[in-house]
Amino acid sequence: MVPFSFAPFQFMGQEFRLGASRALYWVEENALLVADLHLEKASFFARHGQMLPPYDSRATLERIAEALRETGARRVFCLGDSFHDAAAVARMEPYAAGMLDALTRATDWVWITGNHDEDASAPGGTLVDELAVRGLTLRHIARKGTGEAEVSGHFHPKLRVSIRGRTIARPCAVASENRLILPAFGALTGGMDAGDPAILAALQPARSIDAIVPAGAKLARFNLWRAAA
Repeated sequence: MVPFSFAPFQFMGQEFRLGASRALYWVEENALLVADLHLEKASFFARHGQMLPPYDSRATLERIAEALRETGARRVFCLGDSFHDAAAVARMEPYAAGMLDALTRATDWVWITGNHDEDASAPGGTLVDELAVRGLTLRHIARKGTGEAEVSGHFHPKLRVSIRGRTIARPCAVASENRLILPAFGALTGGMDAGDPAILAALQPARSIDAIVPAGAKLARFNLWRAAA
C-alpha cells in the first residue's frame, strides 16, 4: 500500500501518486519517476569558486531510496538532468557512488538524457533519449505543439502564493490535459514560477493548465491558465 505521503490522481487514464518528496509513483508500472536530480551540483560550483557543502548527491539519493521503500517501486525513470554536468560521475565521493550503484542494481533503472547531462556517462541502468511507456512519452523537455501524452521535467516548477502578506513557494507539478511537468527532485535545485510564460508556452496547445501540489493524502490544484472561451 502506497503511504499517506503520496497523494493519488488520474492522468491519461492511469493512476499516479505525487509525493511530498517530489517523486511521482506510477501505479500501473510500479515505477518511480523523478526529474532533475542535478547530482554533483555542489562540487561543480566548488570547482568554480563557490564553496557549497558537498553532500547534495547523498541527500538526493537518500530521498530516492526512501521513496522506493515507501512505494515498493521496482522501476525508476529519471527524466533528465540527473547529473549537473558531463564530469559529475567522476567527482562523486565514494559514499554517494556506492549508494547510486546499489540503487541501480536493485531496480530497473532508466536514465533519460537532459540538456545538462546529454554527454554524461550513466553508471548502471539503461540510457535513452526518451521512452514510450503505456502511451506516455517520457522525456526531459516538454515538446511544444505536439498532441502526444508526455511526462517531462526541465523547468523546476514552483507555485508561489501570497498568504497574509507572505509569499510561500512550494515545488509543484504542472499539468495540462495530456502533459505533465514534474518538479525538480534534487537537493540543490532552484525553481521557476509555475505560471511563467515559458512553462505555459511549453504545454501548448492546451485547454487548461494547473499547478498540482501534494498536501498530505490529497492534492491541491491551482489554476494557472485557461483558454479563452
